[in-house]
Order: sequence, then structure tokens, then C-alpha cells
Amino acid sequence: MKQSEQRGALETGIKSLKNWKCASAGPPAATADAAVEAVPLLILDVKTAPGPHQFLCSPLWDSEKSNRMRIGRMELQHNTAITWADPTAVNLNFILTFSNTLPFLFRASLCYNLRDRWRLAQRRTAAPALSRLWLSRLISPSAPCSSSRGTRPEMESKALLLLALAVWLQSLTASRGGVAAADQRRDFIDIESKFALRTPEDTAEDTCHLIPGAAESVATCHFNHSSKTFMVIHGWTVTGMYESWVPKLVAALYKREPDSNVIVVDWLSRAQQHYPVSAGYTKLVGQDVARFINWMEEEFNYPLDNVHLLGYSLGAHAAGIAGSLTNKKVNRITGLDPAGPNFEYAEAPSRLSPDDADFVDVLHTFTRGSPGRSIGIQKPVGHVDIYPNGGTFQPGCNIGEAIRVIAERGLGDVDQLVKCSHERSIHLFIDSLLNEENPSKAYRCSSKEAFEKGLCLSCRKNRCNNLGYEINKVRAKRSSKMYLKTRSQMPYKVFHYQVKIHFSGTESETHTNQAFEISLYGTVAESENIPFTLPEVSTNKTYSFLIYTEVDIGELLMLKLKWKSDSYFSWSDWWSSPGFTIQKIRVKAGETQKKVIFCSREKVSRLQKGKAPAVFVKCHDKSLNKKSG
Repeated sequence: MKQSEQRGALETGIKSLKNWKCASAGPPAATADAAVEAVPLLILDVKTAPGPHQFLCSPLWDSEKSNRMRIGRMELQHNTAITWADPTAVNLNFILTFSNTLPFLFRASLCYNLRDRWRLAQRRTAAPALSRLWLSRLISPSAPCSSSRGTRPEMESKALLLLALAVWLQSLTASRGGVAAADQRRDFIDIESKFALRTPEDTAEDTCHLIPGAAESVATCHFNHSSKTFMVIHGWTVTGMYESWVPKLVAALYKREPDSNVIVVDWLSRAQQHYPVSAGYTKLVGQDVARFINWMEEEFNYPLDNVHLLGYSLGAHAAGIAGSLTNKKVNRITGLDPAGPNFEYAEAPSRLSPDDADFVDVLHTFTRGSPGRSIGIQKPVGHVDIYPNGGTFQPGCNIGEAIRVIAERGLGDVDQLVKCSHERSIHLFIDSLLNEENPSKAYRCSSKEAFEKGLCLSCRKNRCNNLGYEINKVRAKRSSKMYLKTRSQMPYKVFHYQVKIHFSGTESETHTNQAFEISLYGTVAESENIPFTLPEVSTNKTYSFLIYTEVDIGELLMLKLKWKSDSYFSWSDWWSSPGFTIQKIRVKAGETQKKVIFCSREKVSRLQKGKAPAVFVKCHDKSLNKKSG
């Protein structure tokens, strides 16, 4: 049966009913029970008597369910009563918008204006879903109502039976597609997570939801079937609200991919519980996301190669579980500092793992503490795991910086400081979206200690990679642990250098924990007085260490090296000044992969503690300076 014919059948049944009004002068006494299934928008015309009236929303389901109904701009939670004053006894129009399509038993103390009900629905919206209104049960009112012609309780039951008959006839003659759609919606009634398709114009609000099983919601939200889709999954929250990073990430994704779909997965009601409870909910959230993705693929033939999941903290593990449950593998999952507690020692099916997508990349930014107690997970859980600044703590998140921020901005940003390192993973990814021409580069290394010595600045055989969105999808048998340094604020990119120095001398000397400064001068800029500390300095030994600059200095031309004194009033330095001789200094630039050798102007330079810096210039022998991996 065509949609117009369906509408006509239902309208005919409704028009045959009388126009009922409540006879009592107090609150409406009639009570109607109706099981409403998969109706995203339902408009009721309610007649009330003068005086205040109470509308009690009491869906009969598990009290933990979080279905909500919006009335105008007000929101009714489960078992919430709202009172209106209606001294003029005029019609009170309710627009009930269900944020998901769970069928429920809806009980309202009201009298229906049955004659005008369908007309109002057609006038207020053209949504075709209204023509498929399923009332599987309609019980006669328990209190008498009267028609405009007089009190006739017996007619009330007949009217209600006629309405039920009309709906039943309409359901019998409905097209197979309509029945299938209703059945399909019932298949997703237990999905509690919500899927909001945000727009470039409004990145901060969930204005349109994609409803699993409701194909019309995909069209209503203007989902782009020919473009890629990003699904952002938030983590644990104390406030039960979205954190400030969510609209920032959405905006950055749209700026980089203007035609894409950016979906924010809302599981706030589950994420605001005690941490262990919310951690346990990641399995259910992952199942919700997987069922939504599978439905999109089955219903619209949407390719999962276009799906990229981005999960933060607990959301990273929910993304992993979702990826493990989809019918086909999604293209990519990015874990943004996946949560550590309850997951450090968990088996792969219960957390993010490399098997959850065609490619899984992970940023670890807050792994300080013992395993299992650190905020972020410590072990690698992806194909490529990147540990900025060693992964333990991030620059700009220390106590000194906290005091400065509080002095400038007040106590309102204290919570941001507490999660500063944890949330840095998100801002590093945002940086990679906004600064695509200058991606930060990470380097594969066996340990954080080896990286700090500058031993890992090689790009041979995929040993270096871009951080963030433009990462090269390298899939090895084992997870690749990669490291890099960053600035304390956006843009986070720095330039890495390995420096190798051979300390010579006629007398055997050993000094521990010595502070130095190095200055680099290039064709574009210079970076002076870069501090570094060597745990040990001994005669006739070569030492390698890592330094980095926040600016691109171009091609290296000259450097200065200074050995700092222990203090301005060091008695040992007053009587004698230890020193070494240095002939050459070797420098390798990580970003350009160029190796440069610097020579002393006097063939051999004398470096003394607390004295003037030694100067080295680029050696003229071209055989010494070459490009190397």
C-alpha cells in the first residue's frame, strides 16, 4: 500500500471518532495506555481544564534506562513530573521527541482530542514516519469522559475501539518495507549510546542524531555517503558533560576534511559513574558502536574502509571493542592515551589491540606511575605506539606552569591542569590536522633512554613516522614504539638533533651529572643556550645525546658548546678549572636526515668548566658532510 493510502486509512478511522472533552473541572481523569514503538516524533493535542495540571511521564522499563523526552525546550527525564498552569482551558500542544526508539508503555493522564490529532500532526511536520504510528494496545479509560453532546461513557469505549481498529487495519495493509522498518527498529531498542552527526557550522551541539534502525534519520541529518566518517568517542567524565576538547576536535576534523561526517558518540550517562563502573561499560558502548556501524554497512552499503574511530581514554578501549565486533574491519582506530587502570593487564578482547582495525595508532601522553596505576596505559596496544616526551609527562603541565595559569586565568582551569598530560594526546592529534604541512616526526626506538641519547633518529626501513592524522600505516608483526619531543603548546613540532662529542685529554678525569649548553646557528635562524646534562663525562670517551629546537634553523653552519659551572661561587672551580680538548662534533638532523661534522677553528678546542664557550664551524671537507639515513 502506498504511503498516501496508509495515511488515508488511518485518517478515516480517526475522523469517525467523536470529539471528546473531560467532564471534570479538575485535572483530566481519563487515562489511556498505549505502547508506542519506534515513533521518533509524536504530536498530541491535549485539552485541559482550568487550573494547574500535572503531566507525569512514567515509561515502564528498567529504571537504569536513560530514554529522554523533549517537550518544547524542556527535557523530561524518567519519572519526572512537570506542572503547567492553564487558567484559560485552551489546548496545550505537546511535541514529544524521543532521542532513541526504545518502545515503552506510555501512560498520561489526559483526554485526547481525537478529531484534531491527525490534522495537527500533518500540519506540524511532513515526516513520513508519522504515517507509521503503531499502537499495539489501547486500554479503555478508567474515568468517564463526555462528548460535546453529553455524557456517554459507553461511547468512549467504542471510540477507543474504533481507533484501535483503524490502527490495526493500517498495520495489516502496511507495506512490507514499513513492517520491516518497524522490526528493524525493534532490533536496536537496547542501544543506549547516541550518535550525533555534528556540522561544521555547529561543532559544539548535538543537533541531529543518527538512529540505528531509522533510515530516515540518516537522510534527515544529511549524512554524506560518499565521504569518510570520523566517530569520536569520549572518555570518563566527572561532570556528565562533554569536555571542551570535543568541539575543538570536531572543528579540526571538518577543517581538514570538509566533506566528511563527524559523529560524536554520546555515552555520558555511563561515563559519569564511578571509574570501575564506567570502565566496565566500555564493553556495552563498544557493542553499541559496532551495531551502529554494521547497520550502516548493511542498510546503505557504506564501506567500512571509510570509517575512522577516535577514542580518548576509556573511549579508546570502547573503540577497540567496537572494531573487534564489526562484520568487516574498519579502516583505522586512533587511541588517544587509552586508559590504564583496569586495562594494563587485560586481555586483547577487552581493550584496544592491533587486531581491532586495519590500522591502529596510539598516542601515550600520561603513563607516569607503576603499571596499572598510571592514568594512561603503558604497554603498546596498536600497530604504531607513539610516546611524546617519553609518554610519562608533557611540557607545560608542571607545577610551575600550573601556578602561572592559575594566576592568569583563575581557578576555573584547575581541572584542565589535572588532566593536562592525559588530554595532550587529543591536542597533538588536533595539531596534526591543522598543521598538515609540518607534521611532527616520531622515531622508532627500543627504549626512552636510548632515544634520549639520540641513538634513534633514523628513517631507514620505516623507522620514523608522522604523528597524528598523516601517519604512514606501517603494520609490523610487533608493535612499533616510537618517541619524539614536543613544545609545550601548539604548534607542537620541534626539530631533533643527535650530537656526538669525543672528550680528549692528557689526564684521566671523570665528572658526573654535568650541565652544558649548546647553541646552533643556521641559514634561517639560530637557537641558543639549549641546556642538556650528561650523567658522566670522562677522558677519551665519546658521548651521544639528544637536543631539539623549537624553530627551524635551516642548514647548520656553526655551533657553540659551553660547560656550565656548578654555581657562581664554586670553590673547586675557583682554584682549578677542569677541561677537555675537542676536535670535532658530529650532528645528525632527524627531520632532514642530514649529518654534519663541525671542526674547531684551531684544529683542537679547549673546553673548560665555567669558562667561555668553544666555537665549532662546519668542516669544509665535503666527504665528512653527507646526507645519510
